[in-house]
Amino acid sequence: MVIDHDQGDLCRPVSSLSGGERFRISLGMALGLSDLIVRSVRVDTMFIDEGFDTLDNERLDSLLNSLTKVTNRQIGIITHVDQVVNGGMIESKILVKSCEGNSTRSEVVVLK
Repeated sequence: MVIDHDQGDLCRPVSSLSGGERFRISLGMALGLSDLIVRSVRVDTMFIDEGFDTLDNERLDSLLNSLTKVTNRQIGIITHVDQVVNGGMIESKILVKSCEGNSTRSEVVVLK
């Protein structure tokens, strides 16, 4: 069960959550748990692999804004979502692009 603060603290079964809600809850739990285990294990870097396509624009902006405020670790984001890649909130990027004319080769570009 989850408590839905957006719906007046309604208690909802997990099975009723949308994909975006599941993604946000999973990410929140991962960040919270990483803070708890810091006492015994050092967690300097976290990676978030996709999931951003399940969020509407407002929630995506809110989530990205929250992630930019995390200061005690580096967070790597793996995504194809254009708003994340080209939205201007991510200052350092590593892009993997297919080489023109050769579908078996890729090029890695680092942008800061």
